[in-house]
Amino acid sequence: MEISIREVAPFRIVSLSGDVDLHSSPQARQAILDAIKQKLPLLVELEAVRYMDSSGVASLVEGYQAARKQGTEFGLAAVATPVMNVLKLARLDRVFPIHASVEARLTRDA
Repeated sequence: MEISIREVAPFRIVSLSGDVDLHSSPQARQAILDAIKQKLPLLVELEAVRYMDSSGVASLVEGYQAARKQGTEFGLAAVATPVMNVLKLARLDRVFPIHASVEARLTRDA
């Protein structure tokens, strides 16, 4: 798994790629939680994720809960099909704000 972080005002964007599994999800979790601590709206971009197991989903849920607790916006962007299938199976596609792309979210309020 690879993680990249960038800022596109006013958002911080954490992009994950590869497999988010038991081995790599602690790094994903930490990147998401560290980004939330910055108190900027956060988008987690999942376009390049090939596989995500329950530990990866748990990292997203924990980030979502932490963001809500501090009143920070949290959303998923460009969710790859394998990840969307897992989210739908857990019915989390109804919980997370999901955007077609980072650009779609950035232009929503413009």
